[in-house]
Amino acid sequence: MTHPYSDLAATAFWRSGVAEADPAAPVDLYRPKFVLDADAAIATAGSCFAQHVGRALRGAGMQVQDAEPRPRGCPPVVARAYGYGVYSARYGNIYTVRQLVQLIGDAVAERVDPIDIWAHEGRFYDAMRPTIEPGGFATLDEAMALRLSHLRAVRGLFSETACLIFTLGLTECWSDRDTGRVFPTCPGIVAGSFDPARHVFLNLRHAEVLADLEAARRMLHALNPGMRMVLTVSPVPLTATAAGGHVLAATMRSKAVLRAAADEFAAMHEDVDYFPSYEIVTNPAARGRFFRPNLREVTPEGVEAVMSCFLAAHGLAIQPRPRPAAVAASASEQAEDVICEEILLEASRK
Repeated sequence: MTHPYSDLAATAFWRSGVAEADPAAPVDLYRPKFVLDADAAIATAGSCFAQHVGRALRGAGMQVQDAEPRPRGCPPVVARAYGYGVYSARYGNIYTVRQLVQLIGDAVAERVDPIDIWAHEGRFYDAMRPTIEPGGFATLDEAMALRLSHLRAVRGLFSETACLIFTLGLTECWSDRDTGRVFPTCPGIVAGSFDPARHVFLNLRHAEVLADLEAARRMLHALNPGMRMVLTVSPVPLTATAAGGHVLAATMRSKAVLRAAADEFAAMHEDVDYFPSYEIVTNPAARGRFFRPNLREVTPEGVEAVMSCFLAAHGLAIQPRPRPAAVAASASEQAEDVICEEILLEASRK
């Protein structure tokens, strides 16, 4: 007797596809909807895990764009602290799709509003990328002028990008009740001040994330009709939740919403693909080995498993890099650290 399960591949069954498989080398887990050419202009953006994506793509020789290169003579460690080379532009971490939609809209309109500049101890911070200038700007005019320059660079970037690889990170965010603007971090954490009458907590639902993805694609295609997108979901758990419950349940809820929205969105569009980085890192067969002891940060082995799977599917490979000597490792390792505003939530806890 035959039935639909008689001739399925080994990867279709949990025992052979997961329990008995090597989690560091998943077989046939990802079949690209379209193949990225080695010379294709690629832009990276998203939550903090997306920093690993750009680094691995550059290491594989891909043409990852850099619309705001570091100043000449600036040491790599210093440049990274100021947001250079982290992504394809100095937009910092983009944790929600709504934040991406907002950035594209600002870039197209070249819109800079003084309300988006936060003051703190006599310095001025761009509320949309508060950590890219660690000491803040000297004046409001300087902050606004450099934001405008940044938006022009972003518009040029998206106009020339063949494929945007975007990592979805969070559904939780904070918004200005009056303007509807969303922030990458809660006001008062890095700069600015929290006003309970003005700042409202959002926990975006599936329909809202899906609508934001549609809006982002529509706006990007208005700039660049041929642009493709590859979506992935960050495996990094929430540092903290403001939803009122346990952070574990909040994390599972957030990732489930993002995963479902990304999958549905990719299924609706031939120019959108989904890559399962979240699934690789959280795979039960890995038994937690892809997370550091804090159970939040992804280990180098986990990052390599994710990026090896992605690159192999596109006919590429990670190029091995020599490790620095132990005595000289400090500065190099700092340059490899992931920059993440969300981790500051733990530091701000009473």
